[in-house]
Amino acid sequence: MRNGAAPSPMNLVDTVKNAFVPIHREGYPFIAGFAAATLLLGYFSSTLFWIGLILTAWCAYFYRDPERVTPVDDRLVVSPADGVVSAVGPAIPPRELGLGTTEMTRISVFMNVFSCHVNRAPVRGRITRIEHRPGKFLNAELDKASQENERNGLVIESPNGPVAAVQIAGLVARRIVCWADAGGTLAIGERFGLIRFGSRVDVFLPANAAPRVAVGQTAVAGETIIAEFGGPQAAPLVRIS
Repeated sequence: MRNGAAPSPMNLVDTVKNAFVPIHREGYPFIAGFAAATLLLGYFSSTLFWIGLILTAWCAYFYRDPERVTPVDDRLVVSPADGVVSAVGPAIPPRELGLGTTEMTRISVFMNVFSCHVNRAPVRGRITRIEHRPGKFLNAELDKASQENERNGLVIESPNGPVAAVQIAGLVARRIVCWADAGGTLAIGERFGLIRFGSRVDVFLPANAAPRVAVGQTAVAGETIIAEFGGPQAAPLVRIS
């Protein structure tokens, strides 16, 4: 603002828009349902109205979908989810992914009910396989949840070899959503799905990937570097939000 001039209407609109985190369209029906229930409960009790209003606000917060700034270096692997790193170490990938029985490096990120649940691609590449398996709904923090819980796995053929991202349902989660298609491509950090409500994502990496996070560390989907491949730097790619 120069010479005391008032800000233009467009600048004011942009400022207001930037103050609010976008809500993913997957959440609209649930937010509307919570809001309708709140109005109905409010007809009978003001206490129930305020409880419903808090739950409606939480539902909107759960489905937030903020923009992320993703590094565009093929050597890097970014977190597929917001949450806490719950496991780093060798593990055999789920059988249905067709990656064999040799241990790969597994990095797990646990999402609680307050985490942003939009999942993002850890690497760029072509999706060679997508497999959904029904299962239990154990606490997603448990190691055995990787094999026993309901899950949806993607195998991405990256410039550094096959990388798997496995969405795992948790104790509260009852719905895994995946928007990607086998044969399609993903850019690093691109949105590919979400899980409702509280869950975990496992990333399985080839032996030439070195972890760059520790158990207990907080990760941000699409931004936190969780592993790095060796070799020369690849040409930058255009980021897809």
